[in-house]
Amino acid sequence: MKNLAEFINIVEKINDFVNSIVWGPLMLALIMLVGLLFSVRLRFFQVSRCKLWLRHTFGNIFFGKSTDKKGSITPFQAVSTALASAVGTGNIVGVATAITLGGAGAVFWMWLAAIFGMMTSFAENVLGVKYRKVNANGQNYGGPMYYIENGLGVRWLAKFFAFACILASFGIGNMAQVNSIAASVKSSFRISPAITGVVLAVIISFIILGGIRTISRVSERIVPFMALFYIVGGLVVIITHIQNLPGAIFSIFSGAFDFRSVTGGITGFAAALAIKHGIARGVFSNEAGLGSSPIVHAASSESEPVVQGMWGIFQVFVDTILICSVTALCILTSGVLPTAQGGALLSVQAFSTTFGGAGEIFVTISITLFAFATVIGWSYYGEQCIGYLSGKHFSRNVLIYKALQVLFILFAAVMKVDLVWSISDTFNGLMALPNLIALLFLSGQVVKECRCYLRDN
Repeated sequence: MKNLAEFINIVEKINDFVNSIVWGPLMLALIMLVGLLFSVRLRFFQVSRCKLWLRHTFGNIFFGKSTDKKGSITPFQAVSTALASAVGTGNIVGVATAITLGGAGAVFWMWLAAIFGMMTSFAENVLGVKYRKVNANGQNYGGPMYYIENGLGVRWLAKFFAFACILASFGIGNMAQVNSIAASVKSSFRISPAITGVVLAVIISFIILGGIRTISRVSERIVPFMALFYIVGGLVVIITHIQNLPGAIFSIFSGAFDFRSVTGGITGFAAALAIKHGIARGVFSNEAGLGSSPIVHAASSESEPVVQGMWGIFQVFVDTILICSVTALCILTSGVLPTAQGGALLSVQAFSTTFGGAGEIFVTISITLFAFATVIGWSYYGEQCIGYLSGKHFSRNVLIYKALQVLFILFAAVMKVDLVWSISDTFNGLMALPNLIALLFLSGQVVKECRCYLRDN
């Protein structure tokens, strides 16, 4: 036991060191700069062409014709699966943590990260569709590993991305989410984590064994419901405290540029905390720049890279501008601050000011839906990266991978996963680095694709 404790301690120290680099100021600055680069080169497409991308995304949901082709998934199914992966516990717990650590001003920087992140996600999807492939069953597949290898021409970097994504799919995409579900269900309904784990393992096994078609169909049904469920509930809380909304908005903007010292230390420390935690939570939530979502967007039946890129803008908008903002405004208008509580407990307190004892149940249901959707979405990301690395052993290795995903669900429900959270966070950063390098070097292709599309349409 002593040797095991020493080993874990060494792993924690190594992980903390690597994490401080891959999620340090330079990485966050790089993510923001990539989004700014595409925003400037494409003349702030996310704002100037707002009507265009809304028509091709939101408008297509209600009025568009189905483009579902044999062996492929629709663009809406693709974005639903991507949102299933992105909209996780971070939208509830992560936002609350950002406000606790960085103050209300963190929300402003979270919004700014989302605005730039829209164009990062756009670029990822354009390249994902441009460099995707078609398998023997007529299914489209792709992702950063393909545009890194075939566009950038650096195969070892593509393999590095795939390896980091596989490990992240077991951590942040599986164990961390399942553990959050089990803990929330135990707290609200007194159900044993072991029982929760078994139920989740059975349900999720049927879904992921069905492949992308089943995953996308389930996501298509779960994501709109869970998003509306949470947004409507949050709006009720905000409306209940509507008199506090102007003050909350003011605190967001004033806190973002609060250059006073928090603890009597260096001037500007408050603003630095707001920037750090706001940008970090924004990136963690919408995943723009990580390279995860283009894996499923590449499976879409949409043939035009730029149109699928617009779904990336839509994805970040829904995840951060809508869902994360609801969480933030619920906390800031409900009067629960200042408090010693953070994370899920702070969100529970905010919803409880309106729903009373049902507030905890509401948050538990939301966390369960968000985390469940994340598990099935990330399982596809890991599956595709396994496939990229496997070659002729694709079928066997993917089956082993899916079996391990189910097995990890059982373990995650009953164990402490603090170290898993931390390590997974590190591998997310390691995924982002090769992806951002590819986006920078292939930015000219994205700009060319977009300009050609706008010229011809």
